[in-house]
Amino acid sequence: MTAGRFYSVIVSSVAALAVGCGERPASRPALADAGGKVPDGPPAAASAKPGGSSMTKSRFTVDHVRVTSDKPFDDVVAAFMRQLGKYDEGVRKELAAGGDSKVVRTKFAALVGPSGFMLFGTQDHGLLLQLVGQKRKAIQYVIGNPLFAIEMTRHAIGASLYAPLRVLIYEADDGKTCIEYDKPASLFGQFGDEQVGRMAATLDQKLEDLAATATR
Repeated sequence: MTAGRFYSVIVSSVAALAVGCGERPASRPALADAGGKVPDGPPAAASAKPGGSSMTKSRFTVDHVRVTSDKPFDDVVAAFMRQLGKYDEGVRKELAAGGDSKVVRTKFAALVGPSGFMLFGTQDHGLLLQLVGQKRKAIQYVIGNPLFAIEMTRHAIGASLYAPLRVLIYEADDGKTCIEYDKPASLFGQFGDEQVGRMAATLDQKLEDLAATATR
């Protein structure tokens, strides 16, 4: 650890509610996490809607990670960005136009950065807070990899809800820099699919490595 820099990781769990259409049967093990563990809570409930539609609700646990560092905000952001590639909408358009899938896969693979992720977009929440008279440094990053995503959505299309991933980097009131995100394994674990769980566990490690590199 470099002198003058503090690095800590806090993982907390919160309950979340998933609402889906009738495609997910109430008997499906939607509450299982990536390790196959089922948290406390009522089973998924289904309700009929007029017109033949239905809705299911289930609860699952999300592991939330906060990494805190003495490294300045701008330095963390710069190091974080160096680990990311940049998404190119032109590649998706090529696929939509009937382009060769092998060629498109190769092009997507070339877009990723050292972390295995690419940047899809950002939202400067610190800037938005100026509308209420606050001055903060806080940026949300939407990151992911289409080739990782399809290894989950091919088995559980509901996984599309959480791909790409979101990471928040902000300067705390004490001047420290924080990186926060929800662990993919806990988000994708609700689908109860072993293959989705394996990919999600890989994403957990990649996000952990990315946050560690950015705050080192």
